[in-house]
Amino acid sequence: MKSALRDEIVSILNGANDMTIATLRSDGYPQATTVSYANDGLAVYFGTAGSSQKAQNIARNDKISLTVNLPYTNWGQIRGLSVAGRAERLSDERQIAHAGDLLLRKFPQGVAEYASGALDGIALFRITPEVISVLDYRKGFGHTNLVPISEVT
Repeated sequence: MKSALRDEIVSILNGANDMTIATLRSDGYPQATTVSYANDGLAVYFGTAGSSQKAQNIARNDKISLTVNLPYTNWGQIRGLSVAGRAERLSDERQIAHAGDLLLRKFPQGVAEYASGALDGIALFRITPEVISVLDYRKGFGHTNLVPISEVT
C-alpha cells in the first residue's frame, strides 16, 4: 500500500507544473498564490521574490497548504493533491543548487533568465509534506484518501 500510494502522489506531482500555495498573512488571513514548482519525490521546490508577501508569510509561519491538480476534461478524471506541510527557505548552497537544477530542468525556458542574472533576489523554498489528501475521482465522485506522510515514506 505504501509504495502504490507514494507512486500515485509522485505521479501527480510529476504531471503538473503549477500549484496553489496558501500561506498566512500577518493579519491572520490566508493568502493563496499560484506558483510553478519542481519536485524530487515528495519534496516540493519553488522560487519567489525574496521580498514577496509569500516569503514574508513563510518567515513568520512556516505552515502552508497547497493544491496540485492534473488537467482533466470531465469530473470523472479529476486527480490531485491537497497537502499540509512546512516550507523552509533554502540557505545551504548545495540545497539551493539542487532546487535550482530541478526547476531549470523542468522549466528550461528559465535558463536564459537565470544565466543573465534576471533571477537575482529570488528565494528558493522546499516544502516538506506532513499530511496529503489524494483526490482520485476515477474511484468515485469526491473520492479522497487522507494520508499522514509517515504512511507513504
